[in-house]
Amino acid sequence: MPNHPVDAHVGSRVRLRRTLLGLSQQKLGRDLGLTFQQIQKYERGTNRIGASRLYELSEILDVPLSFFFDEMPRDSLSTSGGLADPEKAFEHQYMSKRETLELVRAYYKITDLEVRKRIFEVIKSIAHQQDQANQ
Repeated sequence: MPNHPVDAHVGSRVRLRRTLLGLSQQKLGRDLGLTFQQIQKYERGTNRIGASRLYELSEILDVPLSFFFDEMPRDSLSTSGGLADPEKAFEHQYMSKRETLELVRAYYKITDLEVRKRIFEVIKSIAHQQDQANQ
């Protein structure tokens, strides 16, 4: 049976937060009394996370329970159990990549807000130029 899209989304949010905090799957597993393989299954959406375990995860990862459901595309879930909108699937694919998570973590380590804003503007400008060149 294929993974349910809600389980996959919740798992991806666990991975996002764990990675942003710099926690390994092994460390998170130890904190929950699980193996890192079980954490992998949660993060892939292969295994469903029960309510009490989700509560424990919210405490360990220091996020509200709602965090795990944030940005879940309610209207783009298809009846076949996958993401119906290819653009949403594309966004989800990149948001769960290690490179993206490391970039976000490094970005927020920049404490000077003006420098951070300038870096953001440079990245947006480069992306815009790339878009224009590809059209």
